[in-house]
Amino acid sequence: MSHFVHRKSKQLAYYVRGFLQHKIPYSELDLFFWDTMEEWAQIKKGKNLPYENTEQVFWHLLHQVHYWPKKALTEDLYLRGELETCLCCLESDGDYPMPLDCIGIRP
Repeated sequence: MSHFVHRKSKQLAYYVRGFLQHKIPYSELDLFFWDTMEEWAQIKKGKNLPYENTEQVFWHLLHQVHYWPKKALTEDLYLRGELETCLCCLESDGDYPMPLDCIGIRP
């Protein structure tokens, strides 16, 4: 399972950063979300293991980009700051400090 989260974290960071930089359309980000959920549904083992920090950030960021409308993701400065902190954490393989208010849980 940590292999899944590690692989998908890199992809999630790529899609979210690309969207925030207006290089990837929102529809592609949304499609990535649903593809990830479909892949997650195929995972059969390890879903009861303890969370790693990176995994919590991954699920939190994935939830945020699905929950908030496109306009909020692009215009809300507080939300963008939170997204940026999550991106830095994922892109650094957990070397960047985990956001304090990050409460990502598995679906």
